[in-house]
Amino acid sequence: MGKQPLIDHYDFGVIVINGKTYTHDVVVTPQGKVIDWWRLEGHRLQIPDVRDYLAEPADTVVIGTGYDGLMRVDDDVIEAFRRRGVEVFIDKSRRAVRKYNELVSAGKKVLLLIHLTC
Repeated sequence: MGKQPLIDHYDFGVIVINGKTYTHDVVVTPQGKVIDWWRLEGHRLQIPDVRDYLAEPADTVVIGTGYDGLMRVDDDVIEAFRRRGVEVFIDKSRRAVRKYNELVSAGKKVLLLIHLTC
């Protein structure tokens, strides 16, 4: 198991994690894996987009909805995580990165789903 990384930097269209730059949406798992993330619809988050991550051993899922917050999150996505006892935090990506770093620094297991643009 890897150590959960902190986010070094985020700005429109770019995120730096452990010194590595990504220019596409990513998922960061509680085990520290960084995975390319694609959705069925770019500005909508729905169950098929998160199905592979629902069983992650997370205390909290942090969802970054984009620089301007244009990605919408379906209610059933929120409920699917909450049914598993996972807290859900949704905000524009800059605030989501701050929340993720704060939670990880506090020793929480966090699943990050982040949209980098819009």
